[in-house]
Amino acid sequence: MTSKNRQRITPDRVTDGNTAAGKATADTKDRPAKGARLLWQLYWAWFRMGLFTFGGGYAMLPMIQKEVIDRYHWADEEEVLDYYAVGQCTPGAIAVNTATFIGYKVAGTAGGIISTLGVITPSLLIISVIASLLNHFADYPVVQHALAGIRVAVCVLMFVSIEKLLKSGVKGISSWIIFAAAFVLSVRQGMPFSSCRKKEKSSH
Repeated sequence: MTSKNRQRITPDRVTDGNTAAGKATADTKDRPAKGARLLWQLYWAWFRMGLFTFGGGYAMLPMIQKEVIDRYHWADEEEVLDYYAVGQCTPGAIAVNTATFIGYKVAGTAGGIISTLGVITPSLLIISVIASLLNHFADYPVVQHALAGIRVAVCVLMFVSIEKLLKSGVKGISSWIIFAAAFVLSVRQGMPFSSCRKKEKSSH
């Protein structure tokens, strides 16, 4: 075969080949997981959310948006808000109920069980360790300052969650009227301040 008959590989063909390979790799990464890999993703995602979140379900909402909505695309923002609303009405913690609902939506009964186990495992481990050590270190100034800093961080996370809920959940005049009525009734009944009042009475 002479050099004239050889097919030249031009830079355009090389670029096209690299582009096709890149698309194939991207398609493989974007392909949704199935079976045991999906269950592991559910467990590990909810384990991380349970491990790094303080302050309950509302403080967990930013991490849920990052993991469930942005990273894995298991649900959209409206679905997560619906799960939160249902989680408030059903017995149990909001975070646990939300994990169960989303896990069930993604992988059925097994997904609901795995997600629930993932979100409660860090709490069980941390509480078991803290319960045995906190009595010995609770009076240390460093520990008290650390807990105070955690409280501030939880307040910030809850404020961010409330802002996102307002933007996405309260739309139109009727929604604002319902929101305002619920807020006024809760304040008049003392619900947001009931725990503080109980602490004040017990201290006196």
